[in-house]
Amino acid sequence: MASDIEIAQAAKLQRISRVALDKLGIAEEHLQPYGHYKAKVSLKFLDTLRGRADGKLILVTAISPTPAGEGKTTTTVGLGDALNHIGKKAIICLREPSLGPVFGMKGGAAGGGYAQIVPMEDINLHFTGDFSAIALANNLLAAMLDNHISHGNELGIDARRIQWKRVMDMNDRALRDVVIALGGTANGYPREDGFDIVVASEVMAIFCLATSLDDLRQRLGNIVVGYTREQKPVRARDLKAHGAMTVLLKDALAPNLVQTLENNPAFVHGGPFANIAHGCNSVLATQSALKLADYVVTEAGFGADLGAEKFLDIKCRKTGLRPAAAVIVATMRALKYHGGVDVKDVSKENLAALEKGLVNLERHVENVSRVYGIPCVVSINKFTFDTDAELKLVTERMRALGAQVVTASHWGEGGKGAAELAKIVVGLCDKPSTPAFVYEDADPLWEKITKIATKIYRAGAVTADARVRAQIQKLQDDGYGRFPVCVAKTQSSFSTNAATRGAPNDHAVNIREVRLAAGAEFVVMICGDIMTMPGLPKTPSAEKIDLVDGKVVGLF
Repeated sequence: MASDIEIAQAAKLQRISRVALDKLGIAEEHLQPYGHYKAKVSLKFLDTLRGRADGKLILVTAISPTPAGEGKTTTTVGLGDALNHIGKKAIICLREPSLGPVFGMKGGAAGGGYAQIVPMEDINLHFTGDFSAIALANNLLAAMLDNHISHGNELGIDARRIQWKRVMDMNDRALRDVVIALGGTANGYPREDGFDIVVASEVMAIFCLATSLDDLRQRLGNIVVGYTREQKPVRARDLKAHGAMTVLLKDALAPNLVQTLENNPAFVHGGPFANIAHGCNSVLATQSALKLADYVVTEAGFGADLGAEKFLDIKCRKTGLRPAAAVIVATMRALKYHGGVDVKDVSKENLAALEKGLVNLERHVENVSRVYGIPCVVSINKFTFDTDAELKLVTERMRALGAQVVTASHWGEGGKGAAELAKIVVGLCDKPSTPAFVYEDADPLWEKITKIATKIYRAGAVTADARVRAQIQKLQDDGYGRFPVCVAKTQSSFSTNAATRGAPNDHAVNIREVRLAAGAEFVVMICGDIMTMPGLPKTPSAEKIDLVDGKVVGLF
């Protein structure tokens, strides 16, 4: 079968102005086109939608990711196409891909097979320049911070307590810890510094949580860049940086409209990582989509323990969004991997390993349906080597939890391959539900992380050294205890050990570092050995990407 990029390059795309008008009723005058097949929808037009009723929000999440693959984004796209296929008005909301994983090892974020968003090459590469704008805004603040110190430091910033890092949208481990301002007095004061990847920037988190340009400017001004010797916070507004940062982001804040292979609309906007940040597409895109369609299909990054938890406890808590139903994506291959099978053998029938690995799926179903309170269905991405015995085992185990199981073949058949899934989801959306949070706003920060660890990860303890505990207590004392907690940890396990498969119990969650995101309004707790600047693998995907006869090749 053709590769993802070959399928995408052979697609018959419609002009995005036609998709906008025919599917969403958006006239061309409200679009800012980037070529023929992608456009931004103006913020002024989106303001006119405020009085409309909301459609139903559907969350697509998954089991803990494995090297065998699950296909969460593919399912999100396939389900959106399937809802349109069965006569519903639906739109997809996705995050933008980061160049880090595109050229690294994870891959893109445009789906796969015949369930893709297009133009796939553009989306996975520079797209509309949003990530560049976010990096520029972030690095402008960093430059103004060091410039202020170099020109007399009127604010009294303590160079030992600077919190703000520079960013770039590429995996580069050599930039995690650096020394800047070498070369003499003309270059400023030397100090230790470091880079994060763009998707870990607080500017990215703010960008995706902002509800307007005014809200964006206010949040940017609230960013704490460092502290004085008296440990008083210094904010971006103290450096008079937030206005210029907003200017850099004003065009980027408008959501990007593209289409699926079946010419259905998709908003692709913002892209924080879920193992580092909150892992959701922009609030503006989601809220606008709910005014434009009867059903909105969105995804939260990685497994439900990371993406769904942050989707609810951060994005939904702050915006009033509530999902009506959830889809939990899995494959037989991935479940067998969680059961201990080596990735090269996961295509073989192995009921013993499947039964052992099903605990991971069961844990996610329990969390979504019982902790989060969202009706859910399990969608199995179908492979030709899946067997009837495997499907029977999964179906029986899920029935005990009250969850339906459906196999979907949208990767090979497009929307019609997920039609049964779409019908089940429509039924779930009609059921009454009361989505819940894992913790309360009033809970202290330590109690919030403890509830996440014990209720969602099923940990036995949360640990931290005296320095980290003191940081958490200071944030609590300084009035930030009302903020949600954003956990940065490995996506590969419920625990903080990426090698631990299945559904471990009574493990310890160690908090290694704490960061305040005062503009985004959450507290980041970095657990285990997760990195906010990833490195490239031994054989990066970049080695396979090339331009041959004017065509991009090797891009998935």
